Amino acid sequence: MKCRKCKVPAEISLPSHNTAFCRACFSTYFTGQVERAIDKHKLILPGESVLVALSGGKDSLTLMLELSRLGHDVTGLHVDLGIPVSSAAARAKVEGFCAQHGMKLHVVELIKEGLPIPDVKKYINRPVCSACGKIKRHWFNRVALEGGFHCLATGHNLDDEVARLFANTLRWDAGYLSDQGPCLQAESGFARKIKPLYRLTEFETACYAFINGISIHSAPCPYSGGASFTGHKALWSNLEYNSPGSKISFYDGFLKRGRPAFALVEKEEGHELSPCTSCASPTSTEVCGVCRLKIAVTERRAADPDRATDRVRDKA
Repeated sequence: MKCRKCKVPAEISLPSHNTAFCRACFSTYFTGQVERAIDKHKLILPGESVLVALSGGKDSLTLMLELSRLGHDVTGLHVDLGIPVSSAAARAKVEGFCAQHGMKLHVVELIKEGLPIPDVKKYINRPVCSACGKIKRHWFNRVALEGGFHCLATGHNLDDEVARLFANTLRWDAGYLSDQGPCLQAESGFARKIKPLYRLTEFETACYAFINGISIHSAPCPYSGGASFTGHKALWSNLEYNSPGSKISFYDGFLKRGRPAFALVEKEEGHELSPCTSCASPTSTEVCGVCRLKIAVTERRAADPDRATDRVRDKA
């Protein structure tokens, strides 16, 4: 198979586009997809500053590098979850990447904030992935607003977006379906959120990271076993294999026809938001969900007899 553009032997096959590229032409294609997403949905306007959420994985580091190469003013944000071994490894990748490319980086340490994920897992009776996601989104939004950034960019790729859309459709969750898309405008104390990689698959971002020599944190989170999200991705990968182009067709169809309908319903049924009395983040209750988590973790940790024993042992 030859490269679609320059006709040299191809290295990367993309069945969904019925084409293949050499490394150089793939990079051109990749950049074109990011630029198309940004231009079509006005994700980043000239002169705007962008806060990029960095996990240490291929998608977020790829996004950071590509936006920087496109000339955008980018700053990285890493939330250190405080998970033994895993978090230190992920943070090292992020710090090494930003140092290598001379990029600005802001780090939030959940241990210092009183909400390390191991404690959330131990003391909160709810799925840890759900709580972790809520905490990360809280800090993404908070740092974006407090830092005066024009928007917050995340590395969600097409596989992520299709799996999420599929899960929300299975539940017919009108609230989530109303705001899913490449751009969620700023309103009511929330920063503008953008997903410039939404047209690119996980395979494509992996190829970009490999071609550009990006050293990534690839180990799965030790707490993520059994997540339904992984199963949804596998289902769609199988569908895409048998019917190339299904992912982008499903997602583009939703953006054109589904999201506007759900957005109208949600607008009519929306809840009024006000600042949290503790952290000032927007919430529909007096105290936001993350502050309530922090209060519960703090109280249960203080009452934990095992923790009390550890404190006595530490003093000795």
